[in-house]
Amino acid sequence: MAGGASTPALVVSVGAGGGLGFLAAGYKTPDATARQIVDVRQRTQRPFGVNVFVPGPPLTDRIGVERYRNELAVSARAYGVDLPPIRDSDDDWFAEKLALLGELRVPVVSFTFGLPPIESVRALGAAGSYLIATVTSVEEAALAAERGVDALCVQGPEAGGHRGTFTSTEEPGTLMLTELVSAVREVSRLPLIAAGGVHTGAQVAALRKVGAAAVQLGTAFLRTDESGAHQAHKDALAEARFERTVITRAFSGRPARGLLNAFITEHGATAPSAYPQVHHLTTAIRAEAGQRGDPDGLALWAGTGYRSAGMGPAAVVLTRLWEEAQLLSGDGLSE
Repeated sequence: MAGGASTPALVVSVGAGGGLGFLAAGYKTPDATARQIVDVRQRTQRPFGVNVFVPGPPLTDRIGVERYRNELAVSARAYGVDLPPIRDSDDDWFAEKLALLGELRVPVVSFTFGLPPIESVRALGAAGSYLIATVTSVEEAALAAERGVDALCVQGPEAGGHRGTFTSTEEPGTLMLTELVSAVREVSRLPLIAAGGVHTGAQVAALRKVGAAAVQLGTAFLRTDESGAHQAHKDALAEARFERTVITRAFSGRPARGLLNAFITEHGATAPSAYPQVHHLTTAIRAEAGQRGDPDGLALWAGTGYRSAGMGPAAVVLTRLWEEAQLLSGDGLSE
C-alpha cells in the first residue's frame, strides 16, 4: 500500500502472524526504499516483499490535465497550497529501484501497473527474488506468464486503492474476484494470489477452493496499530457518513476504489485518465488534508469490505482471519 500505509512495523507484524508483509516502493526514492528494507531486516528474520510500480508512457492528454489543474486551483486555495507544474513523464526511479532490489536480494518482488522488462525479470531471478505480477484480467495473466514471473496476483474489482491495469487509460474489468481467479486458473498453472476486498475467513476458504494458493490483504490492515495511514483515514473506515466506496480517477488519474467523499463528489466526473500526472497535482492537497485531519480532502482508499477492517496488532488481525478460514475449510489449510 503505497503512500505511507505500509510501514516496516506493519511488514514485521504481518510476518509475526505467519503472513508475507510487503513494503511499498511506489512514490519513494531508492534511498528511502533501501532504508525501509534495512529497517525490516533489522527487526525480523522472516521473508518479506517489496512492491514496485511499473511506469507508463509519457503524457498524451496535456490539454485534459491542464483543464483539470485549473479546476483544482479552487481546492488548492482552500487548503492553502500551490499546485505543481504538470509533468510530462515520471518513471518513479524504476530502473534504480530494480537495481537496488537485486543488490539487496529482496526475497519477493511484486509489480503493479504493468510488467517489468524481460532483462529485469532475469536479473532479479538470478539474484534470488521470487517475482509476482499483478493482473486484472485473463489477457494480462497470459502476458505476465509469458514474461516469466513466478506467480500472479489476481486483483478483482472489490479491491481498495488502484486497480493494477497495465495502462492507466483502460477501464478495469468487473468480473468478481472468485470468478476472475477461476478464469485465470483455466489459462495459467502459475500460483495465484487472490486480492480484492478480502476480509473474512469464508472468503479466504472460498478463494482457496477455486484455485488461489494465497490471498492478499490491504484494507484489512489499514486500522491496525502498525498502519501508517492518516488517522482521519482510519477513522473514516468506521464513520457512519462514509456509506460506500466508488471507483474514481479524481486523486491520481487511475481507476481506484475509495470512500465517497467531498473531493470525489466535486472532481470525480472531470478527472482525466492521466497517471501519474493527476497524482502529482493532488499530492499537496492530500498532504494538507492529512495534516488537518480532514477526510474530505484525502484519498480514502478502501476495498468493499472496509467496515470489517480490524484494530490492534496486524499479527492478531491476520491470525484471527486465518483461524476463521481454517474452521470453515475442510481441506486442511496450511500456512
